[in-house]
Amino acid sequence: MAPAMRSDHLAKLRQETVDMFYHGYSNYMLHAFPEDELRPVSCQPLTRNPNKPADIGLNDVLGNYSLTLIDSLSTLAILAGGPADERYTGSQALSDFQDGVAQFVLYYGDGRPGPSGQGIRSRGFDLDSKVQVFETVIRGVGGLLSAHLFAVGDLPIRGYDPKPDGTVRGDDPLETAPISWPGGFRYDGQLLRLAFDLSGRLLPAFYTKTGIPYPRVNLRSGIPFYVNSPLHQDSGDAEPAVGNAEITETCSAGAGSLTLEFTVLSRLSGDPRFEQAAKRAFWEVWERRSDLGLIGNGIDAERGVWIGPHSGIGAGMDSFFEYALKSHILLSGQETPNMTRSQRQSTTAWLDPNSLHPPLPPEMHSSDAFLEAWHQAHASVKRHIYTDRSHFPYYSNNHRATGQPYTMWIDSLGAFYPGLLALAGEIDEAVEANLVYTALWTRYGAIPERWSVRESNVEPGIAWWPGRPEFIESTYHIYRATADPWYLRVGEMVLHDIKRRCWVACGWAGLENVLSGEKQDRMESFFLGETTKYMYLLFDPEHPLNNLDAAYVFTTEGHPLIIPHQARGSSTPRRRPSRASQQTKKDVAVYHYYDSRFTNSCPAPRKPLEPLAGSNTAAKRNLFDVSRFTNLYNTPNIHGPLEMFNIKDEDKGHVMQYRATSNHTVFPWTLPPTMLPHNGTCPAPVNRVLSWIEFPSQDAASSASSSLFSRASPQLRWYQNLGPTVETVDGLKLQLEQEFSEGAGSDVWMITHVAGKTVARHENVMFHAEHVRQFRDDAFSVLRRKDMVDVVLLVEPDEPEPAPSLRTSHELPLASMPLPVAPGSLDEITSSIDAVAENASSTTRKPAVRASDEPPAADPDSLFKSILRAVSSALEGSSSAAARGTPAPSSPFRGGHSSLDDDGDDSSGPSIYSWLANTATGAGAFPLPAVHDALLRNSPDFSAADPGASLPWRRVYMAGLACDGPLPDDAARRHQVIVMQRGGCSFGEKLDNVPSFVPDDGGGGGSLQLVVVVDDGVGDDDVPRPLLPTEQRTPRGAPRVHGIPMVLLAGARGTYELFGKAAGVGLRRKYVVKSQGYVIENAIVL
Repeated sequence: MAPAMRSDHLAKLRQETVDMFYHGYSNYMLHAFPEDELRPVSCQPLTRNPNKPADIGLNDVLGNYSLTLIDSLSTLAILAGGPADERYTGSQALSDFQDGVAQFVLYYGDGRPGPSGQGIRSRGFDLDSKVQVFETVIRGVGGLLSAHLFAVGDLPIRGYDPKPDGTVRGDDPLETAPISWPGGFRYDGQLLRLAFDLSGRLLPAFYTKTGIPYPRVNLRSGIPFYVNSPLHQDSGDAEPAVGNAEITETCSAGAGSLTLEFTVLSRLSGDPRFEQAAKRAFWEVWERRSDLGLIGNGIDAERGVWIGPHSGIGAGMDSFFEYALKSHILLSGQETPNMTRSQRQSTTAWLDPNSLHPPLPPEMHSSDAFLEAWHQAHASVKRHIYTDRSHFPYYSNNHRATGQPYTMWIDSLGAFYPGLLALAGEIDEAVEANLVYTALWTRYGAIPERWSVRESNVEPGIAWWPGRPEFIESTYHIYRATADPWYLRVGEMVLHDIKRRCWVACGWAGLENVLSGEKQDRMESFFLGETTKYMYLLFDPEHPLNNLDAAYVFTTEGHPLIIPHQARGSSTPRRRPSRASQQTKKDVAVYHYYDSRFTNSCPAPRKPLEPLAGSNTAAKRNLFDVSRFTNLYNTPNIHGPLEMFNIKDEDKGHVMQYRATSNHTVFPWTLPPTMLPHNGTCPAPVNRVLSWIEFPSQDAASSASSSLFSRASPQLRWYQNLGPTVETVDGLKLQLEQEFSEGAGSDVWMITHVAGKTVARHENVMFHAEHVRQFRDDAFSVLRRKDMVDVVLLVEPDEPEPAPSLRTSHELPLASMPLPVAPGSLDEITSSIDAVAENASSTTRKPAVRASDEPPAADPDSLFKSILRAVSSALEGSSSAAARGTPAPSSPFRGGHSSLDDDGDDSSGPSIYSWLANTATGAGAFPLPAVHDALLRNSPDFSAADPGASLPWRRVYMAGLACDGPLPDDAARRHQVIVMQRGGCSFGEKLDNVPSFVPDDGGGGGSLQLVVVVDDGVGDDDVPRPLLPTEQRTPRGAPRVHGIPMVLLAGARGTYELFGKAAGVGLRRKYVVKSQGYVIENAIVL
């Protein structure tokens, strides 16, 4: 037990949670059952609003099937598994669980087709209720399945060991061996059959051409209101269009968060339809992610296109991430599902929406495929949504296609994300993210639906808290991962604040306004189904569910689910699979995935830094940063010391009131001082150092037409995952912020805004050298690098190339595989292309349909690879960026980038290759020749009609290793470039074998200008600057009068041979940008 909370205090909190649940549950059963929910203020039931179909806040959720009872059954089962106490909570909760199941069966039947299937209210879910598919699955189907798993013993209840007292009817998986309960009720799978009936009524919604389900369905009549559904092509069941067309917009969470419930149902029932449909919907949403790897919120089920540009982790997207990771957990150790069709008939017409689509490949059913999706989704969120510049980190809402900030508010539903991170082993990020929500709860006594980061306050008109569970859910998961008692104190705060603010005589009311305390007359079913459940499990560390060593998960509605490995209580053994079926399983390719760049395991809890305090979270030095970010430190602490003061009231005269004497300096407000570290301090707030740069506009009098064209043209062109390229600096405005760079070991500038657009931390701002290399202003100075240069090579198309071009092996967009590495690092940039190529055949396919609001893709390889090369060289320092790249299979270059003809046909135009090369160093080094920079296809002055115009050298001598004696005299006199292979002798010996010659003017003359040494990729990837420790000499041993420049180029197998086919060779200088003496780290000169 954690030293900061005694066991008796923990037991007290646990009992208070039990009392909280029963105050709501008992009043629901007394005042509202069998209706869906309770009005706790008026002590009346809450039902659907049939007179107002547009009231989706009620009608989407309330299906007229006793929703609160379904949502509460798994909580009752968990309370039944608690420790023994003086009030016999466990036995009472077990009795209430069994009574609740019996009551539900009484009203809705036992799920069989005969007379026993008719209940007091309906036969199963044969109800004229138009409901939302997502809400019905997570609450209705999930609640029934979880209660069934508890009832048959597949999920644990302490002291409950069900013993079947009969045999199973036939071999129907929906029929389980009967278990006798007190009161004469015999449980034999009633809830499983009812879950099957309910799910069968949802299948019509999956009849779409995209595989993405419609958002709503009528439990009795299906989807007659979706007139374009393939279900109606031959049946004529579609309703004639009257008035406005039915909305076909769903959301990523609504379509992609069905896999847990439907997979468990298919495995328990032997019917694959549900699992197939849910998984297809998940992958169809995932395939439509943007090039940044971000999913959107709204998506059209019929067209498969995004509706609106919004992306984040909150409402409409939240549980998609959750089900990616939890599907991996649930499916761990499981076999590929049986793909044969069940012959069982449901109570509705037999429907199989999977008949519209090809079967999902086996890898898309695998646990590893979902883990890979989670890894990539998390990496994209961390890269584009996570925001930590100039304030405490939080998850913003950004544009799905560009990553640009979209709205500046925090969504209360996003409070689930820290708990998901904890499940994924991302503990540090989870702890950090949860701090923001903890501070917000401390400030408001609840978490408002939306909180404005810009205004540091509640969004007007969106101030409610309807009893949501996401914050306490994350608190529970992080406590399980860290064993830090700080989270027990957070749970204590939540418990006390709910009791203080939400109690009413007939239950628990949500808050309509967290500021005023106004109450809602509604107790949402998830308050009993999730909020009280997670709170109870938080306060019961020894609960059987907290110690279950199995691949179980909580659904997004808080219902525990598991896929049992074998049938329980069956009097007949399972059929042994035939040899043919066993061979089929062997022949099926199992998808295996492992990527060491991602977190693949959960770390053990860390020991507290200060054992007497017991909490690492309370000892974090940045706690005050969270208080400043949420303005908590300016909020009076009503739980602390109070003082009386006198005010004059017009009616009552002088009145004494109380006010807090202090603000919140620490949180949660339940945190005892003993948990704070001795002499604990927080760092002083960082003073931001900002700078602004504005480039001059062209003189209107001298170049009016040019200026007009420049201003009419866009200043930026954005290439996903890289950042903006500045197309013109005319009138350009930059905002810079000074930061300490770990890589540089000193302060640097970072461009945070360019032309009014935000630049993310991982992004760089690219400038064309032709636009900026002349700047020498102290505010913006472009300095030529002496340690590296680009070597540019032109190969004509009629020259046969020894291997496929880069377009063949590297044509996928860079953003298709986001990588979880430090922004701006060389390894990230140079490995991205190869990571994309290696994963091109993975299950994460890209859709053919694109949303209309996404920007056009970048130009072919030539453009972003030139950008890539420049980024790499600028960030790497003196070592070769190309040396760290991994060569593509059969590619003739390593670090070399091909710039092909514009129409994409590499056989119809010349190829321009470019490699980063290191210049020589030491006493024998000689400066590079003074030639104009070679132009690449993305260069502003490049001419497609004459691509080699900027390449001054046309004659190349291929010297091999150049170690076996002097080269021929004409090698230096009649060739401008000598190309050598690395190895065999030292760099100095290679130069000593170059014969004497008389240099020309350094331009297009005929004698030697440059020696290029090619590392063909078979040696060490860490290519250095070539060292020439002594002065250069001629083959006769005399000091060389005219020194020869040398560069070392990192290539790959075939690079050396390419130079033998050269139609032109040139150099392009590399640059670094400074402002006021400091490097601008994310400014890249192309």
